[in-house]
Amino acid sequence: MKVVKFGGSSLASGKQLEKVFKIVVSDSERKVVVVSAPGKRFADDNKVTDLLIECGVLCLQNKDPKEKFEAIIERYSYIADELALPRDIINEIHDDLTKRLSSDKSEPERFLDLLKASGEDNNAKLVAAYFQVQGVEAYYVDPKEAGLLVSDEPGNAQVLPEAYDQLYTLHERSGILIFPGFFGYSKQGEVFTFSRSGSDITGSILANALKADLYENFTDVDAVYSVNPSIVKKPKEIKELTYREMRELSYAGFTVLHDEALVPAFRAGIPVHIKNTNNPTASGTRIVYERDNTNGPVIGIASDQGFCSIYVSKYLMNREIGFGRKLLSILEDFGLSYEHTPSGIDDVSVILRENQMSAETEKAIKERIESELHADLVKFEHSLALIMVVGEGMRHNVGTMAKASKALAQARINIEMINQGSSEVSMMFGVKEVDEKRAVQALYEEFFVAVTV
Repeated sequence: MKVVKFGGSSLASGKQLEKVFKIVVSDSERKVVVVSAPGKRFADDNKVTDLLIECGVLCLQNKDPKEKFEAIIERYSYIADELALPRDIINEIHDDLTKRLSSDKSEPERFLDLLKASGEDNNAKLVAAYFQVQGVEAYYVDPKEAGLLVSDEPGNAQVLPEAYDQLYTLHERSGILIFPGFFGYSKQGEVFTFSRSGSDITGSILANALKADLYENFTDVDAVYSVNPSIVKKPKEIKELTYREMRELSYAGFTVLHDEALVPAFRAGIPVHIKNTNNPTASGTRIVYERDNTNGPVIGIASDQGFCSIYVSKYLMNREIGFGRKLLSILEDFGLSYEHTPSGIDDVSVILRENQMSAETEKAIKERIESELHADLVKFEHSLALIMVVGEGMRHNVGTMAKASKALAQARINIEMINQGSSEVSMMFGVKEVDEKRAVQALYEEFFVAVTV
């Protein structure tokens, strides 16, 4: 059995939904279909989820959400009209959204979760209606009825262990099951969403729970590429990579798959196949537990902006018990989360997301580090980009770090920070944001273009 997930771009219009239908019915093993909310039809279009958030914010501000409400209903109507679906389905969506908008607003985050979840929930109803009109036995599945239990965390729900056994009973149902992604229900019956793009997580959870043979994730690209196509033209496609490699690349900026989505599938050892709704015959990319390292030490290069660093230097730091704990506890007092902590004998850097840091916070942190830890030097660096070079083959290959450093040096790019994880699956370089693209291009040339086969 296969669990299949379709992203927002795959469901943005009636024409796209026709493609989805043909893909699903072309393989009798595709029994469970996870759907996102309708995405963009064109570059300047709105995603339904964004419209729902805007609508919800207006309600919380006691402003009239009529314009946004109508825009949301129009999106579903557009799809239904293209497919000549009965008007009943739009009336059902209209009534559902109206009911959600009139619900309790005393806890804004919970209200917004209830509203955001309607994007996927109502789209699943519409998709099921289309499959039925086409003469296929298909059913909308209510996540509450199915037992998708999650933690009480608005916008960051985590699946509860007991959900897996309850979801397994879906095996007993006949026909094709259309399941809305992105959200589940708490034990108290309230709606809570996963983090953004969480429909990937729903698909992975269902693949695990149903002990699927394969989790297929359909999107709008032929494969996962070795580097961002907007930085390097026509980059090499990745045919196969491991869960760990994909997790590292997703964290560092690859947007094809949500970086948390692989965890349930990984734990169950279920392979994931990334494919293109618009070109389903393309081979795509398989994500597996293990692979043969036959394509060199590096599988991909990813990058992301918006970081800053706190550099702290103190002579004999390595002999001072609890220095690192004290440093991180200061950050904790300011409610800051950190990403990485590369260190030396007498110095340590803490890498953080820059959007957490205001000028006032920076000043206060500097004063506390200097006064409480008696640091010799405390320095902040802003506008950093992190570049991740990833590959299982690096563990068995000598000189990968030297090659990467040489490539950046030849491109006259100053390295602000270097960090290599203990797993040796990735190495990270910090550079100024203005140098990000040139750095990625230089590394791609070194590991993918300059390689002789």
